[in-house]
Amino acid sequence: MSNASTNAPAPQTPDGAPETSVRLVIGSVAVLMLLAALDQTIVSTALPTIVADLGGLDHLSWVVTAYILASTVVAPLYGKLGDTFGRRNVVFFSVSLFLIGSALCGMATSMLFLILARALQGLGGGGLFVLALSIIGDVIAPKDRGKIQGVFAGVFGLSSVAGPLLGGWFVDVFTWHWIFYINLPFGLLALAGFAYGFKPTGKRERAKIDLFGALTLSITLASVVLLTSLAGTQFPWSAPQSLGLMALFATALALFLIAETRAADPILPLALFKMNTFWVTSVISFISGAMMFGALTFIPVYLQLAKGASATASGLQLIPMTFGILSASTISGRFMTATGKYRRLPIIGLTLASLGLLSLTRLSADLPSWQLWASLVAVGAGMGTIFPVVTTAVQNAAPREMLGTATAAGLMFRQVGGSIAVALFGALFATRLAASMGGIDIPGLGNVAELGPQRLAALPAEAQAVLAQSVSTALRPVYAIATALAVTGLFFAFLLEEIPLESRITPHKPAPA
Repeated sequence: MSNASTNAPAPQTPDGAPETSVRLVIGSVAVLMLLAALDQTIVSTALPTIVADLGGLDHLSWVVTAYILASTVVAPLYGKLGDTFGRRNVVFFSVSLFLIGSALCGMATSMLFLILARALQGLGGGGLFVLALSIIGDVIAPKDRGKIQGVFAGVFGLSSVAGPLLGGWFVDVFTWHWIFYINLPFGLLALAGFAYGFKPTGKRERAKIDLFGALTLSITLASVVLLTSLAGTQFPWSAPQSLGLMALFATALALFLIAETRAADPILPLALFKMNTFWVTSVISFISGAMMFGALTFIPVYLQLAKGASATASGLQLIPMTFGILSASTISGRFMTATGKYRRLPIIGLTLASLGLLSLTRLSADLPSWQLWASLVAVGAGMGTIFPVVTTAVQNAAPREMLGTATAAGLMFRQVGGSIAVALFGALFATRLAASMGGIDIPGLGNVAELGPQRLAALPAEAQAVLAQSVSTALRPVYAIATALAVTGLFFAFLLEEIPLESRITPHKPAPA
């Protein structure tokens, strides 16, 4: 591709594409990313209805786990495939898998059918996350990427709150099948816009895919996601299943590291970890994923069990966090575009997140709503300041031929961080809740999965008061650990080197030695 002429009559991207085409591409991939992100959370409020229709209560968690597991495992592979064969064709493949999986989910007649369809949907959805972020590096110069990455960060944050609300609305107004069917018209429309705006380059590379590296990395990710998702809920941490997954993780990780040192074209080049920007932003991505998903997961639990709010009302009270994400990501993006700098942003973001999470360690049954909302705004603003930076910084530093791979790695660390945090925080919360009940015998209170507003409403007033205080007390250590994570991330943020963002796309950068 040649650079655009400086005296061209219409605005041009550094790759020579008209600005209108760029906007069409950005809008299309934003819609695709929104659909993929929504499907991580939109199912949650519909699960009781789905179980009532299809049965299979014992396999309920797999409806969520199958999607998250599949999308996390394939993320690094999509990054490499996009770098090697071009992102346009890989987008078509990813979207096709996602839409076919969505259609099959809507047609499901059994729980097993739905779980398998969700896995197929996740195989496509994982690609949409990676490719959407990577395409920004193809059509937008580094200095201008901050604004777009800020929009995408807002989309990701919005989906976390909007998913459960939309899921409940579809169940109430239509049927649960439309949670999946709705992806089809919007996905096809967005794909058509992308196909029109993102033209093929005509370039193809012949490369030998690192199959063994891809396999061992997939097993590594799958084992850690399964371990943290199922251990402590489906079986104890000391059970043979847990120990087996731990051993599988350790073995697969060792084999992956060996494979990557020997592969001619590794799926995740270990040389990237020699780059300050890559390894520091990877640590920050892991921590920010843990903080965000941890905060989002347990605030509704607090609102429903300690405050007696309905599922819908508890979802609506997460809007301040979404507002913080949207506002801060927009401001951060514009700051990077205006200054070409980014280093101070994760420092500010992690400071805000630390303060917000620290204030959540004071949760109580009588906490005023405005204090909770202020805390959520601070956490959201912190996340919104961090998310655009980590992707923009690593894309600016990585060699162009590794752009997709580096982007995928950052997303992978965020997803894994979130999965691990939710599982470990959930186990800690359950243990603390059981301990803080003070020996009061109310069946089911030790099992977090069975708690809900309906059970709370059926309890005597005295038991409700004890439960409300116990839930608040049990959540305080969760947010104390989240605060410690944020402070740790702040330490690493000070280690981040700043490479000025360029005003044009550089075709190639020297690969790290």
